[in-house]
Amino acid sequence: MISYLILFGASFLAATILPFYSEIFLFALLNDGGDPFLLVLVATLGNTLGAVVNWLLGRYLLHFQDRRWFYFNQDQINKAQSWFQRYGFWSLLLAWMPIGGDALTLIAGIMKVKLWLFLVLVASGKALRYISIVYLASWF
Repeated sequence: MISYLILFGASFLAATILPFYSEIFLFALLNDGGDPFLLVLVATLGNTLGAVVNWLLGRYLLHFQDRRWFYFNQDQINKAQSWFQRYGFWSLLLAWMPIGGDALTLIAGIMKVKLWLFLVLVASGKALRYISIVYLASWF
């Protein structure tokens, strides 16, 4: 049970802006004889909930854009919004990507994507990633 909680935590952290990789834990637990279905479920749930944190941050991030400590300048925000408007909410299927995926979830919050749509698309992409890892792990 502890190993599943660790996987959940690792998956959650991996979806936030923190540099973390849950695939290593998933692979190790698979090699240790863990139930592939349950591992995919736990990892997907943790990773999706971590992405919701990014979405929430995005929803409220622009309230602070006039502050001195605010990290992004207006040009960066405009560029991100323009990119998201160009490719649309379907790009959230790519939220599983190690580079850029977390930014997509943050931008989705800024763009006020509906939470239910966000959850469906992000969870689908992340579940497929973890299923792929289980499939690849079966080769080893």
